[in-house]
Parts: sequence; structure tokens; C-alpha cells
Amino acid sequence: MKGTIAKRLNGIGEYYFSQKLREIDQLNKAGKNIINLGIGSPDLPPHPSVIEALNAKAQLPDSHAYQSYKGLPVLRNAIAAWYNNWYQVALNPDTEILPLLGSKEGIMHICMTYLGEGDEALVPNPGYPTYTSAVKLAGATPIYYELKENNHWAPDFEQLEKTDLSKVKLMWVNYPHMPTGQQATEKLFREIIDFGKRNQIIICHDNPYSFILNEKPLSILQIPGALEIALELNSLSKSQNMAGWRVGMLCGAADRINEVLTFKSNMDSGMFLPVQYAAATALSLGKEWYDEINGIYAERREKVFELLDALGCLYSKEQAGMFVWASIPEEMKDGYELSDKVLYDKGVFITPGGIFGSAGNRFVRVSLCGSVEKFNQAIQRIAGNEN
Repeated sequence: MKGTIAKRLNGIGEYYFSQKLREIDQLNKAGKNIINLGIGSPDLPPHPSVIEALNAKAQLPDSHAYQSYKGLPVLRNAIAAWYNNWYQVALNPDTEILPLLGSKEGIMHICMTYLGEGDEALVPNPGYPTYTSAVKLAGATPIYYELKENNHWAPDFEQLEKTDLSKVKLMWVNYPHMPTGQQATEKLFREIIDFGKRNQIIICHDNPYSFILNEKPLSILQIPGALEIALELNSLSKSQNMAGWRVGMLCGAADRINEVLTFKSNMDSGMFLPVQYAAATALSLGKEWYDEINGIYAERREKVFELLDALGCLYSKEQAGMFVWASIPEEMKDGYELSDKVLYDKGVFITPGGIFGSAGNRFVRVSLCGSVEKFNQAIQRIAGNEN
């Protein structure tokens, strides 16, 4: 049949949250009023100056045309200044930075640029499911490396070195790690870069969470020589409360940026000019901005700890990012069982850790994207004080 889907979609399921949100919508239509604590979509607005910059540029008659595939100099310069100020990384805004329509698209761009049939890519387990789907859509094979709690959710490099890496072209890494909240360290980044160089594997570091509940934001590009082997994705979605604006960036050596641009330029026609100016404004915000949003998230995280205590879950208080990762009680079969029990019995949705890979089966993840009042209500439901 001519209408049969392409082979590249074989084995690619619908994104878990897309499916689950439909189920929650049906429960709400049935009058259940589900409290959704599953998705990391910031519920707070950007800084007012960001909205003002968007509005001001949107009023101009010449702001609505197609834009450069590489982004405006004002945005690339703002990204370079942001990296220099917060990460102490010097990047050439003309050659080493590529603005993206969200960093999620960058994952696909990188995979489509470097991977094809017969290639392999190292993917963390547990890890962001999009790494797997992007690798598969590019025609390559994901090779999972397991992260374990007793190893601080870091790669086991000794085990990796024993693996056949002859077909591996990329390695996906992500610290602060989603879903576990494990913070980055310079030591870990040095080990990752050394591993990539030894094995001639491009290191792809996905770094959207470094400003959330994290006193010292780190970039893998801080490591001397990292530009020789590493690409880094970053985003305004979490740190600037701009998830729906779709603004991200790819940073790396000029040759790599140009290679990815070859693919990207065939996929879109540039970012809306007012959004670029607004993003540049967002990147210029000072420490007081990050302190304010982190104060809010810290208060919420205390409530999530209460909620997890009520569920009998165990967790580390040293996590970064906008989620809390927790191990489930022994009597539970897996995180899916606990998630469904809480959803259907208490009207609260938390994410089962198994959606991030088999190594997450004994865990659940709770988002910090909700008001204190919302968390209090969820706690009351779980404690049996509200139906």
C-alpha cells in the first residue's frame, strides 16, 4: 500500500507524555480533576523585560520576514556573553554558536548530521527518551550504557572501554542529569572528554538544567580541549521560563556548527526576529533573576519531599534541576504500578521512572512545575485527607 509509513518510524512509539496527557484529559472530562505533577513545563512567566522586548520588535513593520539560518548577531553575541559570564567559556559568536528552535530539535539535527545506517550512538539508561528516538530516526542503533545510583549516576567508563565501540560515532550525556538530578562535576566532564578523545566519539552534552537549583552552573566546554570533541546543547526553556518560545542553542567548533547547519538549513527558515531580541534580553538578566526563580523552586521542592515521604519513597536532597527522582517502596512492582495507583486512587499524576529506560524501573519522578498550593492539595490527597 502506497500510504504505508516509512520504515524509519518502525519501533518509534508515540511520546509517552503525549499519550498520557490524553488519558488525563479523559479523566478530567469524567470529573476527576487530576493534579498533574509529571511534566517539566515551567509555569512561571519570563522576566517582564523579555515580554517588552518581544512586543517592541513585533510592532515594527520589518520584523516579520524570514530570518537568517544562523540567527541574528544580537542573539549570537548574547549567547556568547552568557557563556562567558556564567560558564567562563569563550565562544566565537560568528562561528561557534548556532541558535535553535529549542534544543530538542538540536538533538535531531545532530543525529541526522552524523548518523546513518550501520552507525551506533551511546545513550544513557535512564535518560531522556528523545535521544533514543532521534538516533533511531536517523537510521542508527542506540547502544545503552547503564547509569547506577551507587556510581552517582555516572557512566562506567571501565565497562564502556570493554564494549565494541568500532561503530559508535556519538555519545549522549546530560548533566545535571534528567531524570536523576545528578549534578555535574568538572571531574566527570574531564572523564567524559577523555573517553571521547580516546575513542574518537563525538560527545553531545545536553545542558538545559544547569541553572535550576544549582549553585555553580557548569558547561562541558569548560574542560580544556573539549571543543575538539564535544558539542553542547543549551536552552532558555528552563532557565528563563521560555519553554513555549522554542529557543535553544548549539555550541561547538566551527566545523561542527557548519556541518549541523547544512542539515538545519533544510529544515526551517530561521527564528522569528522579535523572539531573537527577546531571547537576547533574557540572556542578559543578572544573578537576581536566577536567585528569584530558584527560591521558588526550593520552596516547592520541600513540598515534593513531603509528598514523597507520604508515598514511602526515598530520595537524595542533593539533586539539581526541576524534578525530584525517588526510589519506590519495596512492595511496589515498579514505578508504573505506583504511578497508576496514585493516579487512579488519589487523582495525582507522577511520572514512572521506567519511561526513561529499564534502569529507572524502581523509581518515580515528580516535577517542580506547580504552585505550593497545588503541592499541598496533592499531599492532602495522598495522605487521605481529601478525595
